[in-house]
Amino acid sequence: MTKIAILGANGRLGRVVAKAFIDAGFDVRAVTRSGKLPAGLKGATAIAGDALDRETLIRATQGVDIIFNGLNPIYTDWGKCLPMAENVMAACHANGALHLFPGTVYNYGSPMPAVITEDTPFHPTTEKGRIRCAMEALFRSEADAGRVRTIVLRAGDFFGGTGSGSWFDLIVAAKIAKGVYTAPGPADLVHEWAYLPDFAVGFVALVKNLDKLGSYEALNFPGHAVTDLEIKAAAEKAVGRPLKMTSMPWWVLRAGSPFVAMWREIVSMSYLRFEPHRLASTRLEAIIGEIPHTPLDQAVAEALEDIGIATAGTLAKTA
Repeated sequence: MTKIAILGANGRLGRVVAKAFIDAGFDVRAVTRSGKLPAGLKGATAIAGDALDRETLIRATQGVDIIFNGLNPIYTDWGKCLPMAENVMAACHANGALHLFPGTVYNYGSPMPAVITEDTPFHPTTEKGRIRCAMEALFRSEADAGRVRTIVLRAGDFFGGTGSGSWFDLIVAAKIAKGVYTAPGPADLVHEWAYLPDFAVGFVALVKNLDKLGSYEALNFPGHAVTDLEIKAAAEKAVGRPLKMTSMPWWVLRAGSPFVAMWREIVSMSYLRFEPHRLASTRLEAIIGEIPHTPLDQAVAEALEDIGIATAGTLAKTA
C-alpha cells in the first residue's frame, strides 16, 4: 500500500487532503507537532514531527512514498516558509519521496492577470509573493538536479472543510447566521476560489497518473471563478432566506495596519480582492480526466455546514 505523509495535518487543507487519500485507500500518516491524530482522520496514523527540525521531520516521514506539504504558517510568520521548504526537501530526498505542494496565485503580483494559465510568468509584487516564488524555485532546482520530484497544484482561495482561517469563514460567512453576507471586495468582481474537497481529490488523481508527469510539474486547478453576488445567491439558497450585503471595512485595517502586524499583512495582499482573476489549465484535464468540480450551490451549502452554520439541508435532516 502506498504510504503518504501529510504535513500540516492539523490544518484545514491537511485534514481534507488526508481524508481524500484515506478514502482512496492510501496508508496515511498525519504528521503534527503534537503527534495527536486530528479529528475526523480515522484510519490515519498519527506521527509527531516538527517542520522546523530537519532530523525530526526526516524521522517522521521515514519509509513514506509521498509527502504532501500542507505547511502554512499564519500570515505574520511567513519568515518560516523557506526554512520549512528546505527541510521538506531534505525529508523527501532522504526517503526518496514524491513531493506534493499546493500553489497559490500570490506569485503573479499586481496587477493580476485576468486569466492565469500554466504559462503565465511570475511577477511577485509582495513579500509573500516573493517567498512563494523562492519556494517553487527551490523545488524546481531539486527536481532538475534529480533529487526530489515535485508536483505543484495551484489554486485560489480555499473554502470548505472544518476549522478557521480562510477568507470564507473569517469574512464572507462570519455574519451569515445573523443574516449578513460580507463581500471582501467589489461584489461583481470575479475571484478564484477552490472548494477543498475537490482540490484534495485533484491531488489523489495526479498521484494515480504519475506516468503522465515529469520530474517537476506546476499545474493549475480551475475551481470556482465567481463573484460575491454568485456566492451570496448560493448562500441564500442554502440558508433559505435573503441576506443583507455589506462590505469589508478595509479603511479600518489600513488605518490600523501600522500598529497591528496581522492587519498590515492582510492589507499587503488586499489587491487580490480588487483585481479580477481566474485560473485556467491547458493540461490538467488531459492528465487526470474530468476535473473535480462540485456545483457552487452544493459546495457553498456544505462549506457553511462545515463551519457550523445551519442550512436548509441540515434543518431538514433534524426535523
